This record gives sequence, C-alpha cells and structure tokens, in this order.
Amino acid sequence: MRYLLSRTSLKLIGLIFSMLLFIGFFIASIALGKTAISLQTTYDAFFHFDESMTEHVIVRTSRLTRTVIAAVIGCSLALAGALMQALTRNPLAAPDIFGINAGALFFIVVAVTFFNVNSMVGYMWIAFVGAGVAAMLVYFLGSLGKDGLSPVKIVLAGAAISALFISFAQGLLVIDEQKIQTVLFWLAGSVAGRNMDMLLPVLPFIAGAIVLTLFLGKGINILLLGDDVAKGLGQKTVVIKVLMGIMVVFLAGGSVAVAGSIGFIGLIVPHMARGLVGSDYRWVIPYSALLGATLMIVADIGARFIIMPQDMPIGVMTAFMGVPFFIYIARRGLAKK
Repeated sequence: MRYLLSRTSLKLIGLIFSMLLFIGFFIASIALGKTAISLQTTYDAFFHFDESMTEHVIVRTSRLTRTVIAAVIGCSLALAGALMQALTRNPLAAPDIFGINAGALFFIVVAVTFFNVNSMVGYMWIAFVGAGVAAMLVYFLGSLGKDGLSPVKIVLAGAAISALFISFAQGLLVIDEQKIQTVLFWLAGSVAGRNMDMLLPVLPFIAGAIVLTLFLGKGINILLLGDDVAKGLGQKTVVIKVLMGIMVVFLAGGSVAVAGSIGFIGLIVPHMARGLVGSDYRWVIPYSALLGATLMIVADIGARFIIMPQDMPIGVMTAFMGVPFFIYIARRGLAKK
C-alpha cells in the first residue's frame, strides 16, 4: 500500500503538523458559532475573565466544554476503529458498522425505560456492558459456519446486530413515549448541550484506554503478521486480542455514554492515518488519535452553521462525510482483503 510519509523524519513532521492543525481547529471551535467571538476576546476569556461579559461566559461555560468533549469523543472513536480494523483485519470495521455503538445505545434505552436510571455513572457502566455484549454477539455470529470468521461474514453480522438493537430501541420508545425526550439525548448523537459533569465520570476509563492503546502499536504490528508468526515470535496473541477488545469497549461505550451514537469517525480516520504513514501501528495509533479529534471538531463546527440558529446533530455531519468514503472502500473491494 502506498502512503505519503515514508521516512521517520517525515512522519514526525506530519505528527507535529497534525497537532498544530488540531490546535487551530480547537481554537476555531471556541470562536465560531451563532455568537461570533474574536480571538482577542477568546484569549481574554481565559486569562482576563470578566463574568459580566456575555462572550466570556459563552467561551468558559459552553464553547470550551463542547470542544473538549468533541475532541475526546473523536479521538476515542478513531482509536476504537483502528483497533477493530487491526483485530478483525477488516478495513470496514468500526464501532458503528459492527453494532457496538448500537448495543451501548440499546442498553441505555432499556435502563432509562425500565429501571429509571438517571445518573451518568449508571449510563457509563450500562454503555460498557452493552458495547461488550454487542461485540461478543457480532464475533459469535461472524464465526458461525464451516469457514469460521471472515471479513464479509463479520460485516454482515455487525449490520444485523446494529439493525436489531436500533429497532429494539425504537420499539421501546413507541411503548413508552414519555421517555422519548430523555432518550433522544443519545439517539441524536451530538456534543451540543453536553457538560463536563457528563464527561468526567467516563474520562478516567477513556483516558486510560487511550494511553494503553498508544503502547499497543508494536504488539499489533506483530499480530498483523499472522497468529502463527506472532506466536513463533513469543507473543501472547490471546492477551493482545483481549486487551484490544477491552479497549474498544471502553472507547466506544464511553463515547456513546457521553455523546450518543456517532458514526463513521471510526471508519474514516484509520484509513486516513494509514494513507499518511502506512500500516505501522506505532504511527497509525497517534495519527488516528489526532485526526479523529480534529475531524470531530470540524464536524461540530459545520453542524453549527448548516441550519443556524439551531444545531444539526453531529452524527448527521459525520454520516455526510463518511457514507461516500464507505462506498469508495466497498467499491474497491477492500473488504475482501
């Protein structure tokens, strides 16, 4: 596979540029919106805060929180997608494609509808359980048959599980219409209206998963050589695979608990990273983290302006970007590789 940055020095430069790009869009996200805020005012809001100025309050209480959450969710989903594509050796793997997001969402709907769960900590653990159950179901269904697990079968299993959980969630809302407004919070998939109180309970798990994932690059490279070769090199392949699966559950489940079901970030970003640095996961992982955070922030900025003064759900923006990319991958037949 051809990629742009072949030398280590170029990859380092690209990583620095990606960081600067992320910082630039992070600042733009704080400044742009229904109320335009200048860079000087943004700076003053942080270093010379005046609670009597509306713009300062907007920056501190709304824009900053929204941007931080978008960055964390984008990073998490991108890393989850990168891990899943390596684990399944399937370029179409992503938390939304394989039903993991839908599983987390369905379990939250069940908890809200039948058990009146209303705490963020409760949503977090329920999302983790839902993501884990969905992942196991997809793996089980994709492994059925004499040929065992295959890229095509696991994609079909993921699509089936995703459709099943979404249908069940919608059915529960029909039964109990009073819960619709509460559950729409997650169905829409958005970072608007979220606050740090929603992120903080989940953050230790997401941050821990991100940090551990950054150290899995070498192990994933060996795993991609094939199980037999990896075992011959002394790698405990089962341990690596289990760790990767747990990280996916924490990253995807935590993202759904905070922002709802947001698609295609986990699909697009790992391909972008591999297009830049190749298949070396020591580089793919940090690039995916930065590019995922940046792309989510860009999508959120776009969501503010499409139907201003209302905010479009960010899931609509990511789908708008992701669907053509999904079709492109499928048409090239990459899923068969």
